Amino acid sequence: MSISVQLYSKKELAATFRSIRDDFEFYHRKNSKLFLNNYLLSLQFMAKAKSKIEIRNKKASFEYEFLENYTAGIVLTGTEIKSIRAGKASLVDSYCYFSGGELYVKNMHIAEYWWGTFNRHDPKRDRKLLLTRKELRKLSRAVKEKGLTIVTRRLFISESGYAKLDIALARGKKEYDKRESIKEKDLRRYSPE
Repeated sequence: MSISVQLYSKKELAATFRSIRDDFEFYHRKNSKLFLNNYLLSLQFMAKAKSKIEIRNKKASFEYEFLENYTAGIVLTGTEIKSIRAGKASLVDSYCYFSGGELYVKNMHIAEYWWGTFNRHDPKRDRKLLLTRKELRKLSRAVKEKGLTIVTRRLFISESGYAKLDIALARGKKEYDKRESIKEKDLRRYSPE
């Protein structure tokens, strides 16, 4: 088990290790190794939480041609943001739709939080996206055109600590476009630079 310690100040680390030592001494008398394991896991989770979390939808760039990109906030519950910070989310087959003038993302899977209690969230629930009115109007007009949709590209944690979702107004690629993109990818891979 490795813990990245350079992400915290010396004061934070000292306080964390003091509390772990004190709690371990208390529970060690009661022969509880489970408590120490949970503490070490939570410490590793804290180290991971400050690192850069980025979940990509690789299939979207193959299936769609992106026309415009937007960054939207997401309305989440407490256990959902903890799962995202742990990297337990997937954007495969997710897309956005309008309902009542609001934009929602569908089929974005956020795994249940392991340490959650009875307040666990539904992993596949529809989540509201936060955009400006101007952006929402522009997207709703564009989606009414034939062949355009809104797909998710990337889920990440911003520097302010909020979960953000990169979405794109996209047009589906034809079969020959997909073959062309495979060819370009292979040329980039095998070309000497």
